[in-house]
Amino acid sequence: MAFKDSTPEFRIIDLDQIDPDPAHVRRQIGEEALAGLANAVRKLGLIHPIVVRPGAAGRYVVIAGERRRQAAIQAGEQAVPALVRPCTDDEALEVRVFENIGLGVRSALEARDMASAIQTLSARFASPEEAAAHFGRAPTWLAEATAAARLSGKVSALLDAGKIASTGAAVRIEKLSRKDEARAEQLIEQIERLPEGEKFSKKAIDEVFSAAVGRPEKPAPAAAPESEPVVAAPAAAVAEPPAAAAAPAITPPREAAPPRVVEERRQIDTGKVKRVAELLGLDEIDEAAILARLIDDFLATRQA
Repeated sequence: MAFKDSTPEFRIIDLDQIDPDPAHVRRQIGEEALAGLANAVRKLGLIHPIVVRPGAAGRYVVIAGERRRQAAIQAGEQAVPALVRPCTDDEALEVRVFENIGLGVRSALEARDMASAIQTLSARFASPEEAAAHFGRAPTWLAEATAAARLSGKVSALLDAGKIASTGAAVRIEKLSRKDEARAEQLIEQIERLPEGEKFSKKAIDEVFSAAVGRPEKPAPAAAPESEPVVAAPAAAVAEPPAAAAAPAITPPREAAPPRVVEERRQIDTGKVKRVAELLGLDEIDEAAILARLIDDFLATRQA
């Protein structure tokens, strides 16, 4: 019988009776993401049943829900809710592909909706630390995860109007307002004047933010390379050579400057970066933010 025509049979099945499928398409499961899911299972149980098919000798094989199966084991569960659906190997593969690319399956909440939901849950706890611990995350994660729920009316209106590229860009404007309120207001007015259909990119917002925060200036090199612009010093600070200069000395051959060592940045698979961002609840692929979050969560795990 085809998967579509089979009647799902709901059962509570012992985990030691369920086997992973050796042909499952998911080969790697991140330990951090699995730990977060196990934390949720430990608190709430399995929210969505896993889907299995009958195997040999009265056992079952996972069709969809391998991460949930492993998280349930890690959480110390003995049995899980499951839907039993007979199907062929080819159908099992097709179900997995369609489930994971999101066709006809639930989609992630919009960033502000998710932030509001997390903020509502967090309000039940006495402190941000307790709320973050409930989610199995660091307090810094909680602050970032709920930032989109604290947008000002003006910024929210621009986001709703489609004039800001993303929720992450809107959050950046809010951070700018805490650093330099006047500059943030100027930026908001500039975005408000955009013609309909145009968006202000996160990159442009980041540039304004960096200018407002300011970066420590590097000391000017003795001789700037031709490819780099030379900024003229104020006239008063320039010392003119004396009118009568001594005879020029013979200058020894100048040794070639040592080659500048440029640290090569390791190329990271953008698909993996995007996947990590999704798992961490970030709507922007910001490698610095992802790294900071991973460090916080790793330290929280080691200190637990």
